[in-house]
Amino acid sequence: MPKAVIIGAKRTPVVPKGQELAFYDAYELWALAARNVLSEAGVLPQKVDQVLVGNGIGGGGNMARLASFAAGLEASCPAMTLDSQCCSGLDSVGLAASLIESGAAKIVLCGGAESYSRRPLRATADAGAHGAHGAKGQEIKFYERPPFSPDPERDPDMLEAAAELALMRGYTEQELAAYAVLSHHKATIAQAEGRHNDELVTLPNGQLLQDTYTRELRERAALRSPIVAYGAAGSSLRSAFCAVEADGAAALLVVDEETAQLMKCKSTVRIRAQCRIGGDSKQPGLVPIQAISRLLCEDTNPGQNFYCIELMEAFAAQALACIAPFSFQMDKVNVGGGALARGHPIGASGAILATRLFHELKTAPYQAQGLAAIAAAGGLATAMILERS
Repeated sequence: MPKAVIIGAKRTPVVPKGQELAFYDAYELWALAARNVLSEAGVLPQKVDQVLVGNGIGGGGNMARLASFAAGLEASCPAMTLDSQCCSGLDSVGLAASLIESGAAKIVLCGGAESYSRRPLRATADAGAHGAHGAKGQEIKFYERPPFSPDPERDPDMLEAAAELALMRGYTEQELAAYAVLSHHKATIAQAEGRHNDELVTLPNGQLLQDTYTRELRERAALRSPIVAYGAAGSSLRSAFCAVEADGAAALLVVDEETAQLMKCKSTVRIRAQCRIGGDSKQPGLVPIQAISRLLCEDTNPGQNFYCIELMEAFAAQALACIAPFSFQMDKVNVGGGALARGHPIGASGAILATRLFHELKTAPYQAQGLAAIAAAGGLATAMILERS
């Protein structure tokens, strides 16, 4: 069976909605990252066999096809958009690996893209007398998100679910604030050291932005941040404990090992194992525990001592809950800062985790392993083990 390896990964900076990336559609952000990764890897656009792009809050259609054309790929190259919400970007990398391993493709360009700034307004209308939507006189109703479960009791608001998770696990506001402060601290150090520079693309105006939300957060400020949700039994959630809505994209180049050798790639990272799993939709933040557990059980040589771990920080409570069962060393988790310090561009976040992991591993010792894991609304999670090859 062919082995799938990542030979390149690039991302845009992650920027809160309405700021520097608000002028770009999601497909334009991904095309920017894709052009950069192809150029750096020395792969001609006509050599790409498949394009896979994750997207969670776009306007439908096939954004990947639009992004493919914008990136300069051939019309003969098929493109598919994935929507598993927050898992979409990492799922695209997993599907790329499956295509390589099955022999269906040799070079796959994948990743994820999201623009909170340009997401469309969503609306529906009550059914008319004959069941037709938008019948004359029917009121148009706007909504924030579609349902992820047919049972409203199992389809919680994500903010409320995070507040209830913190209460369930007994996390104090001081503990949540301390985790958020640490994420920002790691990110500010990484920016000062230029740790992210190799993975970031330059914007069309020639500007090289770092993730703009990152700052030296103080615990006092975190504890004074506004309450954004209330959960059960009076539990509450502050904004500093949540990843901010943001714009961003990431593109990764996945090829079979033989192709990588023919290209004489200096840095390759093998996709060693992956797991997609479903769990309790009432507490989606806990489902990554199941995905990580299955990977560690099924992998013949599990990386119990991971070189680095990229864990999605949609919420501080969710990150702490997913770290606890495995006793991960905190200095190995999100070494360059996590989503609390940069933001959460839904469909791109998983691909950004994989991009970060690739750049951490490409200079690591041979066979060093890293883990990426992310949860999604509806009770989904994806986890992946990468290995320096």
